[in-house]
Amino acid sequence: MNLNDTDKNRIIELIKAGEKLPKEFIYKLFADEEDVFLFWNGRKEDTTNIALPFHSIEHIDEPRKENDKAQATMFETDFRGRQLKGWTNKLIWGDNKLILSSLANGPMRDEIEKEGGVKLIYIDPPFAVGADFGFDIQIGGETAEKKQSIIEEIAYRDTWGKGISSYLTMMYERLKLMHNLLASEGSIYVHIDWRLSHFLRMICDDIFGEKNFKNEIVWNYETYSGSVKNYFPRKHDIILFYTKSDKYTFDLPYLDDFEDSINFERWKNYIVDGNKIKGSNYPSTDSRFMIRFNKWVKDNKRQPEPDDVIFEIKSFAVSSTWKDINAVDPKDLSQKVDYPTQKPLALLERIFKASTKEGDLIADFFCGSGTTAVAAEKMGRKWITTDLGRFSIHTARKRLIGVQRELQASGKDFRAFELLNLGKYERQFFMDDLTNGKRKAKEDLYVDLILEAYKAKRIDGHATLHGSKAGRFVNVGPLDVPVTQSRLMDIFEECRQKLYTQVDVLGFEFEMGLTPQFIQELKEKGVSVTLKYIPKDVFDKRAVEKGQVKFFDVAYLNTKEKVKGKTITIELTDFVTHYTQDDIEELQQSMRAGSKVVIEDGQIFKIEKDKNGIITRTVLTKNWFDWIDYWAIDFNYEDKKEIIKIKNDKGDTEEKWSGNYLFENEWQSFRTKKTPTLEFTSIAHEYKKEGKYKVMVKVVDILGIDTSKIIEVNIK
Repeated sequence: MNLNDTDKNRIIELIKAGEKLPKEFIYKLFADEEDVFLFWNGRKEDTTNIALPFHSIEHIDEPRKENDKAQATMFETDFRGRQLKGWTNKLIWGDNKLILSSLANGPMRDEIEKEGGVKLIYIDPPFAVGADFGFDIQIGGETAEKKQSIIEEIAYRDTWGKGISSYLTMMYERLKLMHNLLASEGSIYVHIDWRLSHFLRMICDDIFGEKNFKNEIVWNYETYSGSVKNYFPRKHDIILFYTKSDKYTFDLPYLDDFEDSINFERWKNYIVDGNKIKGSNYPSTDSRFMIRFNKWVKDNKRQPEPDDVIFEIKSFAVSSTWKDINAVDPKDLSQKVDYPTQKPLALLERIFKASTKEGDLIADFFCGSGTTAVAAEKMGRKWITTDLGRFSIHTARKRLIGVQRELQASGKDFRAFELLNLGKYERQFFMDDLTNGKRKAKEDLYVDLILEAYKAKRIDGHATLHGSKAGRFVNVGPLDVPVTQSRLMDIFEECRQKLYTQVDVLGFEFEMGLTPQFIQELKEKGVSVTLKYIPKDVFDKRAVEKGQVKFFDVAYLNTKEKVKGKTITIELTDFVTHYTQDDIEELQQSMRAGSKVVIEDGQIFKIEKDKNGIITRTVLTKNWFDWIDYWAIDFNYEDKKEIIKIKNDKGDTEEKWSGNYLFENEWQSFRTKKTPTLEFTSIAHEYKKEGKYKVMVKVVDILGIDTSKIIEVNIK
């Protein structure tokens, strides 16, 4: 340490007094370690090392043709043509810090290593303070804003709460986890803009090493964003390219430039072997071609013949400035998905061609609209991609099913993918963190936490009831298992004995058999039961203390089944939601003249206020199906158990049944920008054997929220 006795005594005095150290002392403390080092408020060297099991939400594998030999050689399939073995691609919803830690330290690490490890990571993290998780919904010719959830808002606040230092802390830990997970011969591309590129480069130098820095790529894209007067137009992003070691895949891409970039596509039909004229039939309307053609005639004093070389192909290595790839065209409905940070496929394809080979595993931990996974699937690469935003995951799911359909139609191979999250294990982690793992304290604290978030008072002396609110009693459902029908019957019996007529049951998950009919039966017997979802937001003290946590009623869907012999078709006939985002009365009092689209109690309204203060409401969700964005069916829901992998205290991997079943997506219909309409009747599904089956129907509404129903059918 470059400290004299006076400096040392001064530091000790400042620490004892609880005062800040002057920065020059901080630099002197580390002066012997390195000449230049990174320091910011909040920097931590430790990373999260938790390993939580992953929970399967959905398994998606478009049925393959049974007689497709090319596909059969690559994948082992069942009688439906569905993939049975091999790597399954992974779309994971949740906090990427916990996901990265669980991938790096949990049983899935072994599965990743068997595939050769993660060979490439591409990330496009949030660029600026203005970014959030909200998104727009088009409904009835109007635009409604789906506001970010509290858990997303918390992530946003954690990222930017103290400005750039918070952002650097967030990125530093995640990049260290990515470095851990990346294969020794792997590469990483960090996509960032002009606001933060200089900070991220220093962090990447610190983590990956300056010697492993390969390029600062300038992506110069063309978009119109109005005129500027006081600075040059900002028309580029930065992509930082690092490797983990000096052994890595790299295949330098080349651009073919035909005689000063003449548009080859316009006259390729008039040439032979790439550079020879095809008879006398040439594109006389292409002036640039004619200039080259006439020059050749003048130089050679004759007309060209088929064997004459009339121009040269010039190949140029792609440099670190990319000017030939434009941003996504808003009019390109085949690619545009209305996601604000969507990147063009061509950009990812170039990176993948340069730094991976077919069959390599690629990862993206800020997946956005899913472009990384789409490009990887199209190019025969395996992939893992994650995001915290519900809308992001749902957008990516639809895009990837679209890619599966395209590949299937063209007879090409594709892999199944699964939608995962950390589910109840994440909730258990949050509670362990709050209580230091003390079970009794955890149970009491958990109930108190939920009641406080629900703004209910704790009550004693009851077997099944925990609180009360506005004349209604409250039951807090379990932390890690669904609310069951038998639990509701116990609540019903206690309410009936004590002459209570109204109760709210709060839960993270609800058993599939809790139908509107069952709830109506309880009401007819004297107890009105309302089921409400507990949002993940309850685990943030700030959100609870500020009263920001919102509970909303469980949604319901209805179907009509038509069984004929061994075949069944499912028709979606109704959907009911009570989702609430806004308080209309409060909004009407505070809003100025103009209009606002709001969401309250399962309806989307347009509120208009004129200059005289007169308010009118227009309902935009005029039909139940206006709420539906996606629905899917598993025709034999309980035929495959969900097996989770957990590492025991000895470090060995154990497998156990979670108590749930895999939802295998066998048929689906969803809206896209290109095709905004839905099918409401499924294909006819044929069962191979007689027997009783359970069919699961899943609906995802326009807000990205899942609702499911189980139907029991008897096939004779």
